[in-house]
Amino acid sequence: MCGICGEYRLDGSLPELNQLQAMMEKLEKRGPDHAGTFSDGALAFGHRRLSILDLSEKGNQPMIDPQLSLALVFNGTIYNHPELRNTLQAKGHTFFSTGDTEVILKAYAEWGRDCVKHFLGMFAIALWDLNQKTLFLARDRMGIKPLYYSQSKHGFRFASNLQALLACGDMDTTIDPIALHHQFTLHAVIPAPRTILQGVRKLEPAHSLLIQANGEQKLERYWT
Repeated sequence: MCGICGEYRLDGSLPELNQLQAMMEKLEKRGPDHAGTFSDGALAFGHRRLSILDLSEKGNQPMIDPQLSLALVFNGTIYNHPELRNTLQAKGHTFFSTGDTEVILKAYAEWGRDCVKHFLGMFAIALWDLNQKTLFLARDRMGIKPLYYSQSKHGFRFASNLQALLACGDMDTTIDPIALHHQFTLHAVIPAPRTILQGVRKLEPAHSLLIQANGEQKLERYWT
């Protein structure tokens, strides 16, 4: 179990790194082995690592591939990463680490947002394209790994738990009445995309979301 978080500013300003740090503090229990951050203009990533695959520093996140101009934070496990690694190597990709994180980077470089169709596992992914200035989010088919997000006139934030988003303190915390109804009638389950708060949503299982620099969003279901 790891923790991911980030912010993409869409109003021309830069992310407030103290808020990123506040989010990361709320994710500490999810990843005690390493804490890392990355920023590129309007985008900032944070990651708390629980080391499982590739225990070396090469597996730390955020993971950046300068040649591909891609940066990634990821929570989960890609079960078929050895097979995907072989496929990608046959297509000319080279690897500097042995875990599944880099496989996601290379898969995105090869297949774009369709890369998630190749993944067998449980995952929540946030990937930044340094050239296109796009943020790509995706969640596994069953929704095992969580991915919460909030939006405002300033930009877009995401995190592995609700507490991390609340740490920023500038969102709508009004109770969502429909979610509250679900909470009491569905054995404490609130189906995505709702959460108990109107200002926070969950990315639905088997969905990806692409956010462009102009604020346009493209939500796609990649598996049925």
